[in-house]
Amino acid sequence: MAMILNEEQNMLKDSAKDFCTSNCAIDQLRKLRDEDNKDGFDRATWKSMVELGWAGIPWPEEHGGLAFGYKGLGVVTEETGRTLAASPLYATVWLGGTAINLGGTDAQKSALLGQVAGGELLLALALEEGNRHAPYAVSTAAKASGDGYVIDGSKTFVLDGHVAEQLIVVARTSGASGDRDGLSLFLVPADASGVTVTRTKMTDSRNAANITFKGVKVGADSLIGAVDKGAEVLDPTLDIARIGLSAEMLGSLQECFERTVQYLKEREQFGVPIGSFQALKHRAANMFCEVELSKSVVLEALTALDENRDAADIAKLASLAKTKVGETFNLVSREGIQMHGGIGMTDEFDIGFFLKRSAVTEQTFGDVNYHRNRYGELEGY
Repeated sequence: MAMILNEEQNMLKDSAKDFCTSNCAIDQLRKLRDEDNKDGFDRATWKSMVELGWAGIPWPEEHGGLAFGYKGLGVVTEETGRTLAASPLYATVWLGGTAINLGGTDAQKSALLGQVAGGELLLALALEEGNRHAPYAVSTAAKASGDGYVIDGSKTFVLDGHVAEQLIVVARTSGASGDRDGLSLFLVPADASGVTVTRTKMTDSRNAANITFKGVKVGADSLIGAVDKGAEVLDPTLDIARIGLSAEMLGSLQECFERTVQYLKEREQFGVPIGSFQALKHRAANMFCEVELSKSVVLEALTALDENRDAADIAKLASLAKTKVGETFNLVSREGIQMHGGIGMTDEFDIGFFLKRSAVTEQTFGDVNYHRNRYGELEGY
């Protein structure tokens, strides 16, 4: 498969760009923040996204999807990143839906993916338990009881956890915290007895939640994948999600870069545009090169998903993309603030929203240092 977008993917990208520009510009995120919206996203906008088919792009047609692939979902997500659109697309589709699509039974896929595609179900992955990303550092326990399990523990940084109707909980059924073996994934209703959800607001005005589980009972049919082998589902799910987040970050950093270049052309100092200063030209040229490299690694990673390459290759590309795009987003957002000068630090100017988003996305499912180290290990170093 060529590492380019085909005609249909380009049409989808253009359509997504038009929609996001018209319906969920940064002003919407600002409004959601200022009004302290209880959901953290606009449900009417999400409904429109669902009607466009975005929530079903990667799923097979027999499960209510469009079978348009992750490259298709990636170009849509890139455009949502440009406007910093707040929606359940990432938590529900890239994370929750992917876990069900990879590890769910036929019955689970038929029942749940169609609901996701139709906008009838919001999902969240409850994984993290510490301050830093550590996918196997799970102490939340799921003990066999009768014909089901009882879950006890707590989770942090659950993206969109406060609005999800179903939680995909990573729990330990054997072994010790840090072991890859012994993890299991369970589908838990967010309103189940013993589940307590506390919403948290992140610096970028997005949503996460802290969730505790006390004696939560679930049936055997809630299991996603095999007992003690949850990592076989979790690992590829996280890699796909990392690639999806990289696509969103790519859209954000491109928008940030383009706004900064436009400002360099408009802002005058000593009677000339500041973009004519050699030092700023060099810094802008450096950013341009990093942006172009970031485009390439994200497109290659999305292409690998649609080509169904082996897990090891996808894992390396996921860490490569998250590292490269994370570094570039960090660079561009901070340079953007500096080149805008004092006005860039004011809330009335949008450029600051990209800096805040960069800070949060860098920590989500592994920062630059985590993935640089992981990439080296995957390469045998």
